[in-house]
Amino acid sequence: MTPVHPYKHVDEMRPWSDRTHLLELVAWTPEAPDVMTFTFKPENPGHWFRYLPGQFVTLELPVGPEPVLRTYTLSSSPSRPYTVSVTVKAQKNSIGTRWMFDNLKPGMKLRAIGPLGDFSYVRHPGDKYLFISAGSGITPMMSMTRDMADRTPDTDVSFIHCARSPDDIICRWELEYLARHLPHFQLGFIVEQVGRSQLWAGLKGFVDKAKLSLLAPDFLERTVFCCGPEPFMATVRESLKSAGFDMSRYHEEAFQPVAAELPVVVANADGEVKAHKVSFSMSGKDGKCEPGFTVLQTARASGVRIGAACESGLCGTCRVMLLSGEVDMAHNGGILDEEIEEGYILACCSRPKTDVEVEA
Repeated sequence: MTPVHPYKHVDEMRPWSDRTHLLELVAWTPEAPDVMTFTFKPENPGHWFRYLPGQFVTLELPVGPEPVLRTYTLSSSPSRPYTVSVTVKAQKNSIGTRWMFDNLKPGMKLRAIGPLGDFSYVRHPGDKYLFISAGSGITPMMSMTRDMADRTPDTDVSFIHCARSPDDIICRWELEYLARHLPHFQLGFIVEQVGRSQLWAGLKGFVDKAKLSLLAPDFLERTVFCCGPEPFMATVRESLKSAGFDMSRYHEEAFQPVAAELPVVVANADGEVKAHKVSFSMSGKDGKCEPGFTVLQTARASGVRIGAACESGLCGTCRVMLLSGEVDMAHNGGILDEEIEEGYILACCSRPKTDVEVEA
């Protein structure tokens, strides 16, 4: 019997481009203390993954009676389209991520929403790049770096990563391998502390303008991508601004939910401010949306479940179809222009201007 070549049917495969998918876990890999990479394949073996390096997905995790939604950047590269990976850190009080560590095993399937996101060198190209990250903020940088290594290995990249200690550096050995083998890849690490028994040749302390200048002397000429905790990104922003950096070439990614805002009052076309009816077509329920409140808030008050993660217009998890009526939507990049043209809105940041009906 003639063996079938593994790539025989590649041209017949279909891209993973539906709005909602099931992912099947095939492997998990420890990366650092409390950090794990989970690798998935598509539920349908006839599909492959299509996304931009640096984009994210939202996973529905069956933690309790009601699943929780958590948004994770894809750490894998679309240049290797047969699996996708997320690299996640379990914080002390984490619920969803800790459930993944304790319960997720090969063969299990999760619902995924996405991919989404604008944080990608494909969307913001430059002549040369500075990737600067801290902690698990390294994940979109790894996705972009892996993609560049496969597609354009001569790309000029300075990669600076900050961690608590040398042992906490995620993907350290892979990065050091790339630094040895890619012609224009410069790598620098900054750690807060070094143990007595550890040998360390990198920098110690916290990120600042002096360390940026030392590790990437030409950073003023680079397109910068930054990801990490908000205080870390604020320090990077201020360091760049004080050095005269052109901030139009600065891009950052964060998924922290924003603090609850006061209601934003939206007037209709006649300048009137009043409550509007929100009809939920799938559940058959109606709700009253008081002035300034969102479709998502109205859904919750009406006992209608619309999945939401960031609740600030970033992640796109709460995307629903607007069947009728008008809303004022102030999002932060969690929805594509073509999706808006199709009639989709983000429930978390859409305030009715008229009576509306949504598919929920």
